[in-house]
Amino acid sequence: MNVAPLPTLPRRLSLRAVDVSAGVCACVATAAVATVVGRLVPVAGSALPAVVIGVVIALVRRPAARLEPGIRFSSTFLLQVAVVLLGAQLSLPIILQVGAESLPVMLGTLAVCLTGAWLVGRALRIEPRLRTLVGVGTGICGASAIAAVSPVIGAASAEVAYAISTIFLFNVLAIVLFPLLGHALQLDPHTFGLLAGTAVNDTSSVVATAGVFGAAALGFAVVVKLVRTLMIIPISIGLSVIEARRSAGGIRMTPRRVLGLVPWFLVGFVMVALLNSTGVIPLDLRAGLVQVSQFLIATALAGIGLSTDLPALRRAGWRPLVLGAILWVLVTATSLAIIAATGGLGR
Repeated sequence: MNVAPLPTLPRRLSLRAVDVSAGVCACVATAAVATVVGRLVPVAGSALPAVVIGVVIALVRRPAARLEPGIRFSSTFLLQVAVVLLGAQLSLPIILQVGAESLPVMLGTLAVCLTGAWLVGRALRIEPRLRTLVGVGTGICGASAIAAVSPVIGAASAEVAYAISTIFLFNVLAIVLFPLLGHALQLDPHTFGLLAGTAVNDTSSVVATAGVFGAAALGFAVVVKLVRTLMIIPISIGLSVIEARRSAGGIRMTPRRVLGLVPWFLVGFVMVALLNSTGVIPLDLRAGLVQVSQFLIATALAGIGLSTDLPALRRAGWRPLVLGAILWVLVTATSLAIIAATGGLGR
């Protein structure tokens, strides 16, 4: 067995730390300003100001290339760590209960979204792979689903970029519009968490949207979103079978690849919640972990804002954006309809 890389691990980690430090510092500084804004204007929270400040900075002057590794690190890994820490405010029985309660809404919205992507995408004359990517990105979990599905269907890098750019736009809009919708409909935190967890795309956007609405909605929304993320597995397997029959352009699913589709932070979230269920996490430590998580969320969203790429959105053209908008409205309307049908709006 070749263990040559092990002696170089400390050096590689230190080089990686140096590589991301500047970008992380930029995101942390933006998050600190957003936190101050959130304390001055509590209704805004820290998540929304973080992404808005980041977007404004990116529009005025795109961050230098040396900041990009740290910005990507902040918007991905630090967000995943934040999600893991959020498990400290939940217990395993609650997670199982939420998963069972949200399953009808998740399955209903996913079915409507994928059907809509096929029908509307064909009507708009969007290439099949691109409409599939926009469909799974909207119906499951944004960029994560797009990244998981793209090799399965043999999508080109340009198609992946177009799909992610389209989803990104509606992620940002969701952070602003969904809390307003929730308050207009007078939704309680439980119901809004279910809506946000099933109708908002990326995990980061779900966390930010629920956080803006209220801290009480955050934990519930994250659980719903993480359960929804698991839909990547059956969808990827199904697309793999279809692609294998149609052409040799995709890849075949293996047990190892199926296991690799389970996000590590989902496992970490469940493990922390399991520890919390046993009572081994003291109350003071639990409160501290939640506060750290909230700051990491602001840091991650600052990174997402700073990585805004308007030229990529322009290159995507109007058709994917129209498809994304229609699917977004369909998923939101379906989620609200199923919640109402099951008595959720009357809580």
